[in-house]
Amino acid sequence: MNFADSEVVASIMAEVGIETTNDEMEADIIFINTCSIRDNAEQKIRHRLKHLRHNKKHKKELTIGVLGCMAERLKKQLLEEEKLVDIVAGPDAYKELPILLREVESGHKAINVMLSLEETYAEIQPTRLNSNGVTAFISITRGCDNMCSFCVVPFTRGRERSRNPESIVAEAKDLVSKGYKEVTLLGQNVDSYLWYGGGARKDFDKLTIEEKENSISFANLLEMVAKVDPLLRVRFSTSHPKDIHDEVLYVMKKYDNVAKHIHFPAQSGSTRILEKMNRTYTREWYNMKYARIKEVLPQCGVSCDIITGFCSETEEDHKDTLDLMRKCEFEFSYMYFYSERPGTLAARKFEDDIPEEIKKRRLTEVIEVQHEVSRRLNAAQVGKIHRVLIEMQSKKNTDEWMGRNEQNIKVIFPKDHYTMGDYVDVRIERSTTTSLIGVGIS
Repeated sequence: MNFADSEVVASIMAEVGIETTNDEMEADIIFINTCSIRDNAEQKIRHRLKHLRHNKKHKKELTIGVLGCMAERLKKQLLEEEKLVDIVAGPDAYKELPILLREVESGHKAINVMLSLEETYAEIQPTRLNSNGVTAFISITRGCDNMCSFCVVPFTRGRERSRNPESIVAEAKDLVSKGYKEVTLLGQNVDSYLWYGGGARKDFDKLTIEEKENSISFANLLEMVAKVDPLLRVRFSTSHPKDIHDEVLYVMKKYDNVAKHIHFPAQSGSTRILEKMNRTYTREWYNMKYARIKEVLPQCGVSCDIITGFCSETEEDHKDTLDLMRKCEFEFSYMYFYSERPGTLAARKFEDDIPEEIKKRRLTEVIEVQHEVSRRLNAAQVGKIHRVLIEMQSKKNTDEWMGRNEQNIKVIFPKDHYTMGDYVDVRIERSTTTSLIGVGIS
């Protein structure tokens, strides 16, 4: 999401004649686009700001701005404590950046962290930054209404709103015309995408009959983008388990160019902890929904998010999570230990009572289980053929390509006569915990 937002910012800057550069010492303006979802992310930003003091000493006219979720959450604190920060702009204030820059030029600090109920940047064509010319992101929703107790996103990105579907399809068509071969539809919760008339967010069940007839759900949108070009691979992220419906699964099954992969965050395998997290489902319900995905799409890859050490988590809760991971067999997971975020429901209501050493020990055990599962699933692919889209040169060997299969697993194979952006059928010859290695046969 932040990468996609940075491309929107680059486009807004280009409209006023400001170009991007890959050399930070050459830059007159440096924007740091931030995340607040974990404390570690915020600490990285603080370290980055300290590093930029060096740039400021050598170029006193350098303007430094902090954008995004951390900017919205900390607001004036960034301007007051970090003396080198000139601009603070929240995720809904990017169109105001030219105005904020003029304020800085006149000798003032500038801040705009107002959240919007309508802003989606639908009319802005993103400037693709450091693009490989093959894959691109398309933002379809902004904000979130779910209010998970551990999550700061509803407070830093505001309420959920969906983007005009015509603008999404137009962006996909533009990318195809420029040679792109894959798009990822982005949102905090893509499955709750809903557009009707003015596009204001409302639960589908609360729509009038007329609104329902004229509404576009995520399944409808996914089909619209899939129809843009049969050679355009379509991915999406992220799904909330409570909102992914059979209609989405059937669209995935119907269209060969919709990748068979769903990011399906569980967060925990304990029903008690899930209730405390306000995830709105139980362990049993999650297992049922996972089984439904596999029933409709047997070859679908499923990935997950896991948080260890959430408030009051016991060893039994932790074992439930390990058990869920073994039973569901996720292709891969993003795994973290709990980091309390100020302003969230959990921070207000619950004690962060699990010692960090226990959080980290449990995280290690979660990682070990995921590696065990990933090694087994990847090893089972040896001898099989996977359709791979070439995205870049392998980081370890300049004679090899790296791409991903439908299940979002990295595949490495010799360059031979293939070029960037080619679809290649690859026979898998061996595997590791995180990737498949093979040879092209098409």
